Amino acid sequence: MRRSLPNIAAALAVVTVALVLFAAKLTSGASRTGEGPVAAPSFDAQVTSAAEDTAVFAGGCFWGVDAVYKHVKGVKRVVSGYAGGDVANPSYEQVSTGDTGHAESVQVIYDPSQVSYGKLLQIFFSVAHDPTQLNRQGPDRGTQYRSAIFYSNAQQQQVAESYIKQLTAAKTFSRPIVTQVAKLHGFYPAEAYHQNYLAEHPNQPYIVINDQPKIAALKKQFPDVYNN
Repeated sequence: MRRSLPNIAAALAVVTVALVLFAAKLTSGASRTGEGPVAAPSFDAQVTSAAEDTAVFAGGCFWGVDAVYKHVKGVKRVVSGYAGGDVANPSYEQVSTGDTGHAESVQVIYDPSQVSYGKLLQIFFSVAHDPTQLNRQGPDRGTQYRSAIFYSNAQQQQVAESYIKQLTAAKTFSRPIVTQVAKLHGFYPAEAYHQNYLAEHPNQPYIVINDQPKIAALKKQFPDVYNN
């Protein structure tokens, strides 16, 4: 049995590579009308002297979105959690029912002198998820997996709404953008086992198929901000 393990491992490796390539093809812009990153926002947030700022995004399972932003230069830390609902301090089990109103989200704390809010949005629409999938993302279904931008001030709202109008007018996607733009009323960190999930479980099949291609796309499309 031990002698057969290398063969099994080799076979699994081949299957894994095939799945990664297939997933990369599916997630490289299936709803996009072109290749490469989407156009940068024509209107961006003003650069301030603040040492850090915060953005909150929802784009399906938070594992992959979390990992994408952790590879962006200027991002200080990323927290997986829940936003958009009415239940305080919800559990993963509660959110998974779809009854709390929350979406799996990520809180991105970044240095605005190194990376702008608009650049974070460009990455969100280019590689972090597919903004044309309504109440789902890839294999995950339900309002808890919706596409959303939760703004904390009027400027973030203006940049996000302006950017969606820009991408829509340019017909960047072959299907309508369904991303919700809503005021952030609270962000609740998820359980410890959800934090930094991709880095802790890089070879898990779900991660390999659905999330590793996002990291590869970030590195390819945004080499100027990609951070190992």
